[in-house]
Amino acid sequence: MLLAEGLTKRYGRREALSGVDLNVPAGRVVGLVGPNGAGKSTLLNLACGLLEPTSGSLRVLGSRPAASAAHLARVGFVAQNTPVYPSFSVADHLRLGARLNPSWDQSLAERRITQVGLDPGQKAGRLSGGQRAQLALTIAAAKRPELLIFDEPAAALDPLARQGFLVSLLEFVAELGASAVLSSHLLGDIEQACDHLIVLCESRIQVAGEVRDLLAAHHRLVAPRGELDRLPAGVEVIRTEHHAQSSNAVVRTGLPPSEIPFRAEPVTLEELVLGYMSRANAPVAEVGAVAGEGVR
Repeated sequence: MLLAEGLTKRYGRREALSGVDLNVPAGRVVGLVGPNGAGKSTLLNLACGLLEPTSGSLRVLGSRPAASAAHLARVGFVAQNTPVYPSFSVADHLRLGARLNPSWDQSLAERRITQVGLDPGQKAGRLSGGQRAQLALTIAAAKRPELLIFDEPAAALDPLARQGFLVSLLEFVAELGASAVLSSHLLGDIEQACDHLIVLCESRIQVAGEVRDLLAAHHRLVAPRGELDRLPAGVEVIRTEHHAQSSNAVVRTGLPPSEIPFRAEPVTLEELVLGYMSRANAPVAEVGAVAGEGVR
């Protein structure tokens, strides 16, 4: 789906992405997570061909982004704030989509508009945020793309509208047999919808992989305070928290829990993501201070 090698994007002196290497197989629903300013929108705009990289390379569905009209037709994109044309009616949007997209599926578009309760004659400028999001999603999906890309489309929606949007997203992915990338800072959305995770922070990929595999490879260790320096080699400390009598650490290791000298518990997706984001923002001197040679 996505293959990046040394992908770098600068805006003047500011580096939005720095040496990104990424290999995401097709057929995944990918959650792209990171704080504001991490480079998520830049990565997605590069994938859509709206930006050109400063250096390195990026291939989407095996080709350079926006390499041709045929390639553009294989990608559906919903930008931030789910932009629509305020003076156009819902039906106008469907007519425009049909004119611009050679593989447009009018029956799919009309069926989805009916399912989510949109009035074809309603001006888009009078729709609620949730209704605009559903309209933008329908237009992107009615292209029948192989890849759907969403740049925080549900961030401004209320919980009910956001839930409806995610349900529709997954239904489209299943119906089209498409891959998808969902950028969000709402970890609940990622946990509900995604089977592949990318954590982007400080312009770099901090961790990426199948959600199931990442959760299996990470543990929360609980140890008496000051004892975590006895971790065996091969245990990578991601984040440490100290309390009065004990210390907790999120670690990554291929070792079975029985070979780790402290109590090892499963981690949540939130703990995993926050661990890598915290490590990315920590001063260099603090990284690896706990487990010595056991830390990469």
